[in-house]
Amino acid sequence: MELMSRGAALPQKKKLISKKTMSILEVLCVILVAIFLFLPIFWIVITAFKPESEVYTTSLFFQATLDNFKTVFGSAFDLGKYYTNSIIVVLFTLIITIPVSVLASYSLSRFQMRGKQVFMFAILATQFIPLVVNVIPFFIMFRNWGIIDTTLALIIVNLGHTIPYAIWLTKGFIDRIPVDMEEAATIDGANRLQVLWHILLPLAKPGIITATVFCFVITWNEFMFALVLTQQDAVTLPVALSFFNGEKGVLWNQMAAAGIVFVLPTVVFMLLVRKQFILGMTSGGVK
Repeated sequence: MELMSRGAALPQKKKLISKKTMSILEVLCVILVAIFLFLPIFWIVITAFKPESEVYTTSLFFQATLDNFKTVFGSAFDLGKYYTNSIIVVLFTLIITIPVSVLASYSLSRFQMRGKQVFMFAILATQFIPLVVNVIPFFIMFRNWGIIDTTLALIIVNLGHTIPYAIWLTKGFIDRIPVDMEEAATIDGANRLQVLWHILLPLAKPGIITATVFCFVITWNEFMFALVLTQQDAVTLPVALSFFNGEKGVLWNQMAAAGIVFVLPTVVFMLLVRKQFILGMTSGGVK
């Protein structure tokens, strides 16, 4: 009996050992992935506060300074000007994109029209075209219009990318909203705009927030069009980050400081809308 009980206990011990081994391996994998993802960010942060004499050292202990931030916002680089340009482009792009995409998504979701499937495919097809293909046509067109090196040109090209993307994203959420709720509100005397404002928008809020976040990131990080279509007056932050070159090479400490300033609005924006964004990403629509 004792031999049998010992024999039965051995497989259980092996299972416990294997479970502990798997748990340890999972923890190690998580730690390695976290190091891989966050080590570059950590290094950029500490480099931004390093004096010039410590930039090329691996020391984690140094006399922190804010001189790099003062320099990038000073007359030498004038990062504040580029910062303002980026904010203007993003703000007006979102102000136009979100209302237009919501109204278009609602129309495509609720109304029957000829050629709707072809129109939807045409909207989707705009996302298949590489951005580099559109640069030269936009440059020639804007040069003829006289709006090269203006924020208006950047807003127009960003709208051409964000509106189709936002339409497809918000339409998926609106399709999942029961039509019965809108019909009940119509029976109670609400018109189409009242239904849209009081019924549809609150229910589609997670999807609209998700679309807003993605459009914000796309516009804020846009580099190629800003590089080609701007020269001096309308330069945005992604392009400005390439200006940190001096006689001694790349100014890594000042570039790191500018990089932190560049990433900060995205981090703050994500913190403000994180709950709705997570809800939109996990639910995929209204249940």
